[in-house]
Amino acid sequence: MKFVEEIVVEEFLPTLRSMLAEDLRDRGLTQSEVAEALGISQSAVSKYAHGDVARRAEFTEDERVQDLVERVGEGLTEGGMSPVQALVEAEVLIRRLEDGDVLARLHEEAMPELAEYDGSFRVHDPESELRTTERVLSSLRRGLRRLENTSGFATLIPAVGSNLVVCTPDAADLDDVAGVPGRIFDVKGRATVPSEPEFGVSEHVATVLLSARRAGSDARAALNVRYDPDIVDRLADAGLSTVEFDGDRPTDEAVAAALGDAPGADVLYQTGGYGVEPIVYLLGPDAETVAERVGELV
Repeated sequence: MKFVEEIVVEEFLPTLRSMLAEDLRDRGLTQSEVAEALGISQSAVSKYAHGDVARRAEFTEDERVQDLVERVGEGLTEGGMSPVQALVEAEVLIRRLEDGDVLARLHEEAMPELAEYDGSFRVHDPESELRTTERVLSSLRRGLRRLENTSGFATLIPAVGSNLVVCTPDAADLDDVAGVPGRIFDVKGRATVPSEPEFGVSEHVATVLLSARRAGSDARAALNVRYDPDIVDRLADAGLSTVEFDGDRPTDEAVAAALGDAPGADVLYQTGGYGVEPIVYLLGPDAETVAERVGELV
């Protein structure tokens, strides 16, 4: 695991300080004055001056970095910029370079797992795609672990298999919903999760979740279990709101009709249709909550 801050410290800052030290020396500052201006030791300035610190061409050839060095060098030399302001200017550029730019690319080189985001992630943005998707996957993994450790859950898995899914806050289609590839199956009385969760791998349960959200539900997670009148009754007895929808109608249309007067329903179920297995869908704000509700049934 490599943090982008490590890239900044190990790659960017030595280059920037070396460039600044050179600029300040060219402007007539002594080694001692350069050290004071940059808040580093004189020995560090000496290393920069003698080329003992490697520079990354990605930064030395970047016009934005060159512009920053010139502005900070001039400001510190002529007194038009305080060290704090110089720090702020550098921080602003660093954040810019982390936002799908050169620092993001170097971070991707250090962590190839980030390649799927095409350098578009913003590490420090709490609403970035990277953080959003990882939160969804993290919630899903916790929910799956809970299901795997719930004794008796395997008895609730329908013939088509179960799936636990979680969507992003602004989910629009199936690619915004994460689930288990291949679904969860009962293997010799044990719920088995065949592989790591991914986005865009669930059509059946994800479609129900998205339909519920379009009908006004604020649910972010869903799980399907086998249908039985007793299961529905037990969920209702646990204080959950249950609503039936028509399994013969298109999912989006049927769910919208069922939730018309009850958008906050916790449970959707259909008793079957032509070629359609009867199923119960548990909805919730996250995967852990949905998995916890299974405890009411075993």
